[in-house]
Amino acid sequence: MNRVARWNTILEILASTPEGHLSIEQAARDLGVSAATVRRDFDELARQQMLTRTRGGVVSTGISYDLPLRYKTARHASEKQRIADAAVRLLAPGQVIGLNGGTTTTEVARALAARPDLARDGNSPTFTVVTNAVNIANELTVWPHLKLVVVGGVARPQSYELIGPLATKLLSDVSLDVAIVGVDAIDGASGACAHHEGEASINQLMAARARRLFVVADGSKVGQSAFARIARAQDVDVLITDSTAPASAIAQIEAAGCQVVLA
Repeated sequence: MNRVARWNTILEILASTPEGHLSIEQAARDLGVSAATVRRDFDELARQQMLTRTRGGVVSTGISYDLPLRYKTARHASEKQRIADAAVRLLAPGQVIGLNGGTTTTEVARALAARPDLARDGNSPTFTVVTNAVNIANELTVWPHLKLVVVGGVARPQSYELIGPLATKLLSDVSLDVAIVGVDAIDGASGACAHHEGEASINQLMAARARRLFVVADGSKVGQSAFARIARAQDVDVLITDSTAPASAIAQIEAAGCQVVLA
């Protein structure tokens, strides 16, 4: 297990521990590494303010609830790539696509970029992509078959998303064929949700400006709820997830009228 994978695991274990404390011994046992390696990992994560060091272990901090994007990238990577490929197959050339920030929508952006076969010619883009994610904008800028529109706003370091009134102003003036939205949780009762209310507000507007709403979420997020709602389950046209999603949660979402695609 490499260093980033260990850090991901440490943060996930800590977030799932009711008492919010993780000892060196427990981490070493769970990770299958030496206590010295765990101490170095704890010290580095504490330096980045991801947790707080204590005698013999660490305790969680508020930020562990909403991990920065760089720590989410390695989690469920193959599932996210399959979900992204499935989402892109549902799109038609000429459409205007909205993408919010997140690891799964980043994979959707990469899947779009990897399809130069859709380009009509050197001057006509196949898709128009509207995004509030600066990392997605950075990846898509160079592709001639994609027209890129980036909303303004204040950058949120955890997700690389632009949020606030400037983002709202631009999104209010555009129309999208499809909004592809990554979420922190989705279930039949709470709908599609995010941990951060500012992100949820922008994502809600992006969904409202679209004729169709696709939610992309790996199975670990299905059947879960989070702080701020983006859309009701009945307002989501398609949920694209993977086979690890709980069958009972999928049934509840389908009962709300949402189509579920398993990648």
